[in-house]
Amino acid sequence: MNSKLRVHSIFFYINSWLFSICAVVVLAGIVTLYPAAFSSSHVNVLLKDTKAEQLFIHFLKAENHYFHKEALTESYSLSGTLFKLATNTQPEDIRTFLGRELPGFSIFDTGIAVAGVGTDFTNLPVESAPPLEVLLKEKELAMNNGQSEENTAPPVIPDKKGVLIYHSHSWESFAPLLKDVKDTDEAVSPNEQVNVIAVGKKLSEELARKGIGAEHDKTNIAAELKKKGWNWKNSYSMSRETVQTAMTENKDVTFLIDIHRDSLPRGKTTALIDQESYARLFFVVGKEHKNYEQNLKVATDLHKALEAKYKGISRGVFVKGKSEGNGIYNQDLSEHALLLEFGGVENNLDELNNSIEAFAEVFSDYYWKAEPVNAED
Repeated sequence: MNSKLRVHSIFFYINSWLFSICAVVVLAGIVTLYPAAFSSSHVNVLLKDTKAEQLFIHFLKAENHYFHKEALTESYSLSGTLFKLATNTQPEDIRTFLGRELPGFSIFDTGIAVAGVGTDFTNLPVESAPPLEVLLKEKELAMNNGQSEENTAPPVIPDKKGVLIYHSHSWESFAPLLKDVKDTDEAVSPNEQVNVIAVGKKLSEELARKGIGAEHDKTNIAAELKKKGWNWKNSYSMSRETVQTAMTENKDVTFLIDIHRDSLPRGKTTALIDQESYARLFFVVGKEHKNYEQNLKVATDLHKALEAKYKGISRGVFVKGKSEGNGIYNQDLSEHALLLEFGGVENNLDELNNSIEAFAEVFSDYYWKAEPVNAED
């Protein structure tokens, strides 16, 4: 068992026992000092409409905020809750029996809030990256340098920019846009023509066509990490500085969109919709912050809207804590913060563009419905 988890469990049990002891002492003091006679009939009157299981869960929620995300239902099992507290396992989830004992199995702690077509625990997103030296190395680009041949002039970005698009892992690239990439792990590049910055640029243009102004940050995160002597695991701390600066300088920003790409092969990251090939996308929500519920709702609403118009385009909504990722992803900075993964390492430019246009269409509808609320705030 991981030492941090062991310490956490010990503190959890100690706190539980201390709470129980204090509760008993307080209750005994009240009964002892109560001036009138206190009989069983009084207790019956006080508790006649109270369900013991609900009262027990109420006390648990007061001491342990984990239980706030569990909706209380009539079928809630008191014995089941006690078993989970005593063993730190959940009988309905086999991962809790193995996750602390098998090396690498903890990645399956990632939760699936909403599953898209084909999404299960065999194709969860995993965060990793090569050393900074690899991330900063220039690579030869494929034909047309990853640029689509568009004759249309770029749109004018509206002055009011309510969306910030940025990239915590700006190096994530796409193998078809790079020359002679034999291993998908090599699909990384500082060149913004072939990495996720190109996706962000296209999205900002599509949003502009919908009348939505988007500020697009193109910071080379790997280069900034190197300056500070940090590694890729500090990428969200690095991008946080960018986001905070942008939000301070532009009070109109209400939506944050951190764009990434997944590492799975195209069979898992591609969907055929109306005879067109799309790079599938999905949402990641960090649960270790105050805006978790609001951000989860935004991601879930967008997932459902996407699926309603483009069935199969979304792989779903994943929830991550600190044990399997950053756990926050800068989403504590806004109630409308998204971490959005566009496609996988093997998706090509046409597939990405199709998905960007689809997302911009659905997002713009959502944005304009939320805009009156934002204006009032």
